[in-house]
Amino acid sequence: MDFLMSGLAACGACVFTNPLEVVKTRMQLQGELQAPGTYQRHYRNVFHAFFTIGKVDGLAALQKGLAPALLYQFLMNGIRLGTYGLADSSGYLHTAEGTLSPVRSAAAGGLAGVMGAYLGSPIYMVKTHLQAQAASEIAVGHQYKHQGMFQALTEIGQKHGLVGLWRGALGGLPRVAVGSSTQLCTFSSTKDLLSQWEIFPPQSWKVALAAAMVSGIAVVLAMTPFDVASTRLYNQPTDVQGKALCEGVAMQRRSGHLLTEGEQKSPR
Repeated sequence: MDFLMSGLAACGACVFTNPLEVVKTRMQLQGELQAPGTYQRHYRNVFHAFFTIGKVDGLAALQKGLAPALLYQFLMNGIRLGTYGLADSSGYLHTAEGTLSPVRSAAAGGLAGVMGAYLGSPIYMVKTHLQAQAASEIAVGHQYKHQGMFQALTEIGQKHGLVGLWRGALGGLPRVAVGSSTQLCTFSSTKDLLSQWEIFPPQSWKVALAAAMVSGIAVVLAMTPFDVASTRLYNQPTDVQGKALCEGVAMQRRSGHLLTEGEQKSPR
């Protein structure tokens, strides 16, 4: 039940946050491997990105990648939060005196997150590809031409096998490990502190809400650098053997330009 409810709760939140994920993905890919001032900024800030995507790609584009996003959230958070809940209920996260151990909480959160993220990595990769797809005038990063989640998974699997489906997974693990350990540790610690200080009535929903807001801020600060790297790793182009290519090399190959031996061996 812990696994099921955790996954369903994450899916409910995902419906509302997916437009932010689309905007985040495109802003993270914008200017990839280019010096500041040398590329056109299609998205100047979050609000401008929402306006631009809605105007050029249509309002429906703000929910691109929703299907894989829902599936990933169900798998990853079901495993992550369910496993963490089991560790908490078994008493592993608390010391002999009954107080929460930040070290154990962070370790359990990180390990639970890694498990969920690795199993859901192919879904997250496809989600990134779909969210990055845009009209040519506002496109950033490599553009995969997927028609949907199942078509993308099938095509990648046929071309590159199981290894191709888990491409970028190792780059995504630090992102989730840092984010999950930070979130679950700060949430539990903040919840305990609020209960001790008696700011809200005992068992009030306000305790969980305030703790979640604090942990959310902590997660963003800790995870964003890893998130940028993960997004770019998942979205990078590959050659026919499935090896990663720099975007410039990929563009040269698509345009038919000859490459030197050094260029052919220049993975990102």
